[in-house]
Amino acid sequence: MTDQCWLSPQLIAQVQSLRFWVQPGKLEDLISTNLRNEIVMYFHSTLAGVPAEADVLMTSGQLPDDSFTIEQKQAQWVVSAGSTTALLHAFYFFALHYYLGDLSSARTVHRPSQALRMLNQWDNFDGSIERGYAGRSIFYANNHFIGDYARITMYARLMSSIGLNGIVLNNVNVHKEETFFITGEKLQRIKDIAAIFHRFGIKIYLSVNFAAPIQYGDLATADPLIPAVAEWWQRKLADVFRLIPNFGGVLVKADSEGQPGPYTYHRNHAEGANMLAKAVAPFGGIVIWRAFVYNSQQDWRDRSQDRARAAYDTFGPLDGQFAQNVVLQIKFGPIDFQPCEPVQPLFGALRRTNQIIEFQASQEYTGQAIDANFLMTQWEQLMAFDTRGGDESLPLRNVPRRCSPQPEFSGIAAVSNIGRDENWTGNKLAQSNLYAFGRLAWQSDITGQQVLQEWQRLTFADGAVQAVVGEMLTASNQVYVDYTAPLGVGFMVRAQTHYGPGPDDYEFDRWGTYHFADRYGVGVDRTVLTGSGYSRLYSGSNAAVYDNLATCPDALLLFFHHVPYDYRLHDGQTLIQHIYNTHFSGCQAVTQMISRWQTCAGRLPETEYLNVLHRLQAQAKNAREWRDQINTFFYRFAGIPDSQGRTIYA
Repeated sequence: MTDQCWLSPQLIAQVQSLRFWVQPGKLEDLISTNLRNEIVMYFHSTLAGVPAEADVLMTSGQLPDDSFTIEQKQAQWVVSAGSTTALLHAFYFFALHYYLGDLSSARTVHRPSQALRMLNQWDNFDGSIERGYAGRSIFYANNHFIGDYARITMYARLMSSIGLNGIVLNNVNVHKEETFFITGEKLQRIKDIAAIFHRFGIKIYLSVNFAAPIQYGDLATADPLIPAVAEWWQRKLADVFRLIPNFGGVLVKADSEGQPGPYTYHRNHAEGANMLAKAVAPFGGIVIWRAFVYNSQQDWRDRSQDRARAAYDTFGPLDGQFAQNVVLQIKFGPIDFQPCEPVQPLFGALRRTNQIIEFQASQEYTGQAIDANFLMTQWEQLMAFDTRGGDESLPLRNVPRRCSPQPEFSGIAAVSNIGRDENWTGNKLAQSNLYAFGRLAWQSDITGQQVLQEWQRLTFADGAVQAVVGEMLTASNQVYVDYTAPLGVGFMVRAQTHYGPGPDDYEFDRWGTYHFADRYGVGVDRTVLTGSGYSRLYSGSNAAVYDNLATCPDALLLFFHHVPYDYRLHDGQTLIQHIYNTHFSGCQAVTQMISRWQTCAGRLPETEYLNVLHRLQAQAKNAREWRDQINTFFYRFAGIPDSQGRTIYA
């Protein structure tokens, strides 16, 4: 098995000469035992003897539970932490940065930016993974538990080594087979998996179906205000917590895309979430309630309807009504993990509700681990967005802790991109997104370039390969946007696969994902005066900036405005010429990526070289289709030729 951990062979070789000493006596739980095992496994260092003989002293200290300090005293490094979990994270952090050579000798306190740092597995019990592009599940196959505990241990180590502390083990779209995870023999197997993750300081969570009381056949209703329903959940979840003492809680997707929820019974989402919260509260558990709620029966003829408003209209009025152990998990944008969309306006507006920001590492609409796309470029921009528009600076990265009444029940989550493929993520380059998410969760003001440089050095031993990978991935996110999503328009993708061009696939459906291209122009009017009024949902000056055609950023122009093809952008280009130019340049950039990657032949293992090459070649075909289909689509509407005379298949 390759790629076991971000602790790469070259890192281990440099650090393994160090002698570690772990303070005995005070660190007795599974995590501290695992810490000792990790040191022995990777660095073969001396754990006994006089502390003065050690190069690295690892001790407990008077610090917050999630924090640690690192300092150099003469020839020794002293690592102190407030808990054994933090000491395990400190060990990985020290090893990484000792290898990178950027440890400060002065006493430095390290504390994660986010309290909850989670991955959501969209794994199904049959072994498939919804929106998974790296093979099948490492947990399940054919409605059975695989029981590959060695692989699960590798995954837990990988997560812990970048500071993650939570994992949801099954798909948010809970099928009948997964409903039974909270009872009987299946729960016993979940307990075994939970024990592995606990060794690495990671809590497990389970997605549950809101209608489980009906699916079990015990009750005829799942109405959250019916006492029998609340009692049913209390009994079932109490069994889970008694069997798995370190169980974190449940995640719920309700009233969305066919999933049942409180609306079925004319209840609001606070009433539904709080019923479950009461069941898990005695055990210190939490309810993670996804804010992905919208009316999927939208009529494309009615332009006053706007899916972008759905989460805000549902949850904004409920601010302050959720129990203290309920956390809203809110997608970063108002639609659905698009290559370019604005920050969800609920962030900054909710001030009395615990919040988790949700990202997606699995690239559902952003290349599906075929097209190279370093998502940290987008995430960094989103996290820096000032949700208060300058009235009171509140960047998105600070929202979870600052706006959650219980900061310990706030954080950041991502849909995982791992599967059973040998290299975990299908495309070797897609590992960068998983690594980046962990680093972003731990240090939310970290830059994409810092993350990328770390990952390059950990992953590729050859300096020339590192340089090529850095160059390619630095440009990759904008390249993908250029040939897929002109100016924030979104959803011109194939509806069935979410990959490849489908300019009109979503245009007349019920999902509310429209671009409204016609012979006059393109884009969604979300202004106050003539559109859906969505722009007014933003706080402070952001509302005015987005509402005004003259001040709206070009990157989001078509998300907020319907504009004519001859409209001039801030750089002087017409809208239609921008569309032509970016689709041609994006396609050409992928061709250049292939040429750059081919210079790496012979510099890394053949399987790794071919893994990336074959996907770049597939990406080139995909980019060509996007270029020609989208340019042709718009030329047929606009009737305006490309000013540079390039071929458009009209």
